[in-house]
Amino acid sequence: MTGVVYKSTGSWYHVKDATGALIPCRIKGKFRIEGLTSTSPVAVGDVVDATLKDTQDGTQGIITHIHERKNYIVRKSVNLSKQIHIIAANIDCAFLLITLNNPPTHTAFIDRFLATAAAYEIETILLFNKEDTYDEEEKAQLNQLSKIYSDIGYDCIEISALKGFNIDMVKTHMANKTCMLSGHSGVGKSTLVNTLAPGLNIKTSEISTMHQQGQHTTTFAEMHDLDFGACIVDTPGIRGFGVVNMENEEIGDYFREFFTLKGKCKFNNCLHLEEPKCAVKVAVEQGKIAASRYKSYTQILEGDDLHYRTDFWEV
Repeated sequence: MTGVVYKSTGSWYHVKDATGALIPCRIKGKFRIEGLTSTSPVAVGDVVDATLKDTQDGTQGIITHIHERKNYIVRKSVNLSKQIHIIAANIDCAFLLITLNNPPTHTAFIDRFLATAAAYEIETILLFNKEDTYDEEEKAQLNQLSKIYSDIGYDCIEISALKGFNIDMVKTHMANKTCMLSGHSGVGKSTLVNTLAPGLNIKTSEISTMHQQGQHTTTFAEMHDLDFGACIVDTPGIRGFGVVNMENEEIGDYFREFFTLKGKCKFNNCLHLEEPKCAVKVAVEQGKIAASRYKSYTQILEGDDLHYRTDFWEV
């Protein structure tokens, strides 16, 4: 059988076959000893081959082969810093949900996610959620934040997953694509999925009033088929986002505005730090590149994985 992984629970994978049936599968032991440094050798979105057998609990499978991925997106494992966690595979578009203060989404987190998505050639759209909850001052701050990213070419959409504001625009971007939803716990991923597909009735929860952090409602990544021709992968909330598999010399290439100016730097291998006649540093000094973006970049170079810094809310 060949199918697509729709859900991962750590030890079991739910694989959808050609008939639409979901079959629980495990992986062969050798996947864990082939030198993979990933905590998740099989990811939601993977196309896999499996051998099936009938058991007293119904049909089950053993995954024997993972087809070549067109892309995937990873982060460092929270508990095992030398390993990576594959969040999802074969993604056409990633949607990063951002909230201003309930919980706060820091610019460092946004920039790391965007750089990682760029490294794996995944288009990213920023969804600024809970727009219905902000006062005038907060809306001005949100507009300022959105402008940073729209100015460098990212699609930015203000939405209210709860109220349905601009959801039709989101559907237009998702149509006929396999999409991934990501963001901190509590930013509204499950609420958005419920708004896009009310019949799913995915569990949601309140924000912790003490810490202004979301409580995990999605424990494992899971893909859902939507009635307007899209598939959407709902992922567990991410607090920190350590980038992986990037050499210092290439990190700047994943910051769009840095890459645009790279050819104007005096040195071809400029890291945009202490080098003379650096076009990127000049642009920062002139306000043409956001200071928050440059700070995110330098912290990545320094190896700060942000698990999880709370002093990084800059615009």
